[in-house]
Amino acid sequence: MTISRRSLLLSVPAFVLASPAIAQRIPLDEISRYFNSFSTAQGDFTQINPDGTISTGRVFIRRPGRVRFEYDPPDRSLVMAGGGQVAIFDGRSNQGPSQYPLRQTPLNLILEQNVNFQNRRMVVGHTDDGTTTTVIAQDPENPQFGSIRLVFSPNPTELRQWIIRDDTGAETTVILGNMEFGTTLSARLFNITAEVDSRRR
Repeated sequence: MTISRRSLLLSVPAFVLASPAIAQRIPLDEISRYFNSFSTAQGDFTQINPDGTISTGRVFIRRPGRVRFEYDPPDRSLVMAGGGQVAIFDGRSNQGPSQYPLRQTPLNLILEQNVNFQNRRMVVGHTDDGTTTTVIAQDPENPQFGSIRLVFSPNPTELRQWIIRDDTGAETTVILGNMEFGTTLSARLFNITAEVDSRRR
């Protein structure tokens, strides 16, 4: 399956649920509160890849700094972040994963211990279309790492979709299904070394 695994994290998770016909723009402090209100989350996702192909799977989030994207069979590909690193496992290869620092991805912005969208240097776009609010963010010190576009619905605030634009300009969209918050997630899910060892067996 053709997929830009690096784009997934270099560009960053949309729900397809009804929203009010007219809604106020969600303030940045409320968006920060949304992320800081949970430490764990999991749910299904649909991914639209830069080449237009579609992938599905399940995402696990454990803030700060940990996320895991498992792709549905027969694909054995996996993207995970833990220990400050991102690892991309190619399901068609017997080689180890490619790795790079999590801080070099826009996804890092929503995996921090304390998310703060009040940092205006981080936010480069904050708009609404009457039904959803969109925030575009990037690392103010390293804009070359790409950006993440987050789409929220109001009342209550919920993340519906994210679009990651990577350092080449390619975009990957992640649409989230119903998410479960506050669930217990094993640290093993985000242990890159343990994943490498299990795939060698």
